[in-house]
Amino acid sequence: MNRDANTAVVTGAAGFVGSHLCDMLLKMDYTVYGVDNYITGSAKNLAHLEENPSFYFIEADVSQPATQYLPSDLRPTVVFHFASPASPPKYQAHPVETYLVNSMGTHHLLQYLKETAPQARFVFASTSEVYGDPHEHPQVEGYWGNVNPNGIRSCYDEAKRMGETICGVHARDFGMDVRIVRIFNTFGSRMDMSDGRIIPNFVSQALSGSPITIYGDGSQTRSFCYVSDLVDGIIRMGTTDGLAGETINLGNPNEEHTALETAEIVKQAAGKPELEIIFQDLPGDDPTRRKPDISKARELLGWEPKVGFAEGLEKTIKMMFSEVAL
Repeated sequence: MNRDANTAVVTGAAGFVGSHLCDMLLKMDYTVYGVDNYITGSAKNLAHLEENPSFYFIEADVSQPATQYLPSDLRPTVVFHFASPASPPKYQAHPVETYLVNSMGTHHLLQYLKETAPQARFVFASTSEVYGDPHEHPQVEGYWGNVNPNGIRSCYDEAKRMGETICGVHARDFGMDVRIVRIFNTFGSRMDMSDGRIIPNFVSQALSGSPITIYGDGSQTRSFCYVSDLVDGIIRMGTTDGLAGETINLGNPNEEHTALETAEIVKQAAGKPELEIIFQDLPGDDPTRRKPDISKARELLGWEPKVGFAEGLEKTIKMMFSEVAL
């Protein structure tokens, strides 16, 4: 193995964000080891990489010790830990797997690096969900959040918070180069049509001519970031010097919309303005507002999103169009 080459491990490689991350790293001449067990990832997200000589796929459960699935002579320069169900229906269907991969999976990976590649960088995919239903708006990295520790979403929210705790221990006590990105609502190609989140739900319903389903009264807000912008921020987090121990929000603060506004935008973009909107009960612990403060990302990464919601939505609809029976 070439020890001098840039080598990345991406867990959750077959997922929505993970697969795009693999693509970008390969374009940057990294050797990439992608790991996934397909609980929520899809092989089709990586099918285009099957013949790429710089990409190695490992089917494995990342909640297990990394020595069980990574090559014994692997010395990665950076690990991106993105393995986890990420939408409420998916992580509520797999609660044990979700809390294990974000807690024990994080611990095992960091312990593996501590023993084999202590100079490697480790980027943990945390989430805006660590802020819970926030009392501060927009959310800054120093806000500790308002999370129900035993609620229906806690298998994900609290697992990500525990993952951050494990990262902090390894950064402080073991001097490791650990970085955390808190990811806000992201959309784009390769989103799972059955994901259950607002954009795939609305787009799939609109393209199939079904009523648009809104939970609650539609006043809750989300901020939408296109996947290419998010991946750019993640890459910068993993490749910028001097960021050991940092936690940074990644999201689009310029695109905060209510659920009702989002439904109308999607209907227009899909060419289905006549579609009915129906309302259902709001799920438990659903955040009422969500918008990142990205001041740190601008300052430390030189990053901010470039793709607007309308442009990103047009790209997303074109991708999803072929997957929906009209």
